[in-house]
Amino acid sequence: MKEFSKEVYLKWYEDMTMWRRFEDKCRSLYLKQKIRGFLHLYNGQEAIPAGFTHAMDLTKDSMITAYRCHIHPMAMGVDPKRIMAELCGKATGTSGGMGGSMHIFSKEHRFYGGHGIVGGQIPLGAGIAFADKFFDRKAVNICFFGDGAARQGSLHETFNMAMNWKLPVVFVVENNQYAMGTSVKRTANHEDIYKLGLGYEMPCLPVDAMDPVKVAEAAYEAIERARRGDGPTFIEARTYRYRGHSMSDAEPYRSKDEVAIHKNDDPIELVKSRILSNSWATEQELEVIDNKSRDFVDECIEFMENSPYPDADKVYEYVYSQENYPFLDKLEN
Repeated sequence: MKEFSKEVYLKWYEDMTMWRRFEDKCRSLYLKQKIRGFLHLYNGQEAIPAGFTHAMDLTKDSMITAYRCHIHPMAMGVDPKRIMAELCGKATGTSGGMGGSMHIFSKEHRFYGGHGIVGGQIPLGAGIAFADKFFDRKAVNICFFGDGAARQGSLHETFNMAMNWKLPVVFVVENNQYAMGTSVKRTANHEDIYKLGLGYEMPCLPVDAMDPVKVAEAAYEAIERARRGDGPTFIEARTYRYRGHSMSDAEPYRSKDEVAIHKNDDPIELVKSRILSNSWATEQELEVIDNKSRDFVDECIEFMENSPYPDADKVYEYVYSQENYPFLDKLEN
C-alpha cells in the first residue's frame, strides 16, 4: 500500500475539509428550499472514503453505497460541481437532475449509486463483483451500507453467495450508531455487527473509522484478499454522524452532550494534529487550504446556480430503454 506520506495527509486534509463544507452548504441550501426531497449528510464520517480510496486502485475498482452518498463519489473522482447540480435538480448533474440527493451515479468513475432502498445495494455490489470475476478484470467492488441495512435479509443471502463463489467484494457497514433514530443497542442481541460474517466463515473485523490510517490498513488487506481470488471480507467501520439521519430528523434519541463527546474524535482534527506534530505544514498553511476548500465549495454553488433545469420533455426519456414503448402514446389521452 502507498505510504502515509506528507502529501497523503495534506490531500486528506484538503479533501475532508472540502467534504465537510460541501455538506454544510447543502444543509443551508435545503433550508432555502433549493434542495428538495430527502437530504442525508455525512459530517463526521469523512475518514471512511479517505481511507478506502487510499487503498483502492481507482483505475478499475468500483464502489456502491446507500443514500448518504454525496462524499463517496467525490472521493472516487466525480466532479463535486456536478454533484451539487444533481442535488438541486439541474441538467448538469450526474444524473441529469433526475436522481437528486439519493441517486448520485457515475459510470465513468465506477461509482454505482446512491440507492434509496435500505440494503438494496448489498446484492448489487455482489453482482458487480460477479461481473468483475466473470470478465477477469482483477477489480474489487467496495459495497457500503448502514447499520440499519445490516438487519436486512438480503445481506445474508448475499454473504452466502459471495463466500460460495469467492467474489471480489468488500462489504463495509458504516456503523454510525443509529439506524435513523434507533440505536444499534436496540436492534439486535449483539452490538458487534461485524460478527455477522462469522456464520459464513467470512473474514470480518471492526475498525476505528474516525482514523483514515486505520481504515486504509483494514481496507487494503481486504481489497488484496479479494483481488487475489480469496473472496470477500466484512468490515464494521465504527464511526459517528454529527448531523441527524436526514434534514427531517429532530434527533430526540440522543443528547447534545453525546454528540459533543464524539466530536472529540473528529477525523479532520485528527489529520490536522498529525500534520502539525510532524511539521508537515503550519497553522497558516492549513488556513490557506481551508480557504481554498471554502472557495471551491462556493464555485460549486455558482456552477449549480448557473445551470439550467432539465427540459420538461425529458421527463419520460429515462423511464424506458426503448423510444417507442407500447402504450406510451396513451399518456397524451
